[in-house]
Amino acid sequence: MTAARSVKPDSVGVGAVDAAREALLELVDAADVGDTLGYVAEAERVTTHLFACLRPGYRGWRWAVTVARAPRMKVVTVDEVVLLPGDDAIIAPPWLPYRDRIQPGDLSPGDLLPTEEDDPRLVPGYLSGDPGDDIVDQDSVREVIYELGLNRLRVLSLEGRDLAAERWHEGSHGPTSPLALAAPATCETCGFLVRLAGPLSQAFGVCANAQANDDGRVVSWDHGCGAHSEAQLAAKSQPQPLPDPVLDTLGYDEIETF
Repeated sequence: MTAARSVKPDSVGVGAVDAAREALLELVDAADVGDTLGYVAEAERVTTHLFACLRPGYRGWRWAVTVARAPRMKVVTVDEVVLLPGDDAIIAPPWLPYRDRIQPGDLSPGDLLPTEEDDPRLVPGYLSGDPGDDIVDQDSVREVIYELGLNRLRVLSLEGRDLAAERWHEGSHGPTSPLALAAPATCETCGFLVRLAGPLSQAFGVCANAQANDDGRVVSWDHGCGAHSEAQLAAKSQPQPLPDPVLDTLGYDEIETF
């Protein structure tokens, strides 16, 4: 493998910066063209001049005007005029499929989000026959599931369960949220915690305190908030007791009669 040979700048092409700007201004509004940013020697007798782009919304972009000349000619010809992003240009983020862009709360009433057949988060609720068979009679599977009372063709896989546990623990209902860090105790010792069933019950429950921020939401055992069932105010923060009532025995009250 041989290293690419550096291209020697063409003096005529490098000096054609004014001709490049004139060609650019024939296509672009002068208010969108800024200072000269230099040049790039593309090939023998081929030079690209760069100009700052002042067009709103294109910060960091630059106009590129490529000029070339024939051998023994003293004038250049404009090859192309393009708008290119620079190293610090504002550009669109990488394209993501629609499914990967959906966030919790994006679904509106009536919207559907179909689940892929090979979604790794789910596994069949029950498989009949040899697990190595590629062909499964869905009707027979459905009959067995209904007979067992599962009523679900697919259930969480180990991967789906682990992803859910990781998401819940690292989210706003886990131990690292500001609410949990300032809590007097964890949810594990709170009387309002309703434990889940199954393997997730070993680390998660549902908050049942109507006054808590997490009411009705899944929380980790090491989460917490100020609405803990055993939270108590400090003595200095307790309401001050009222003084004993005083009975006036020297005066009298006027009673209105009808």
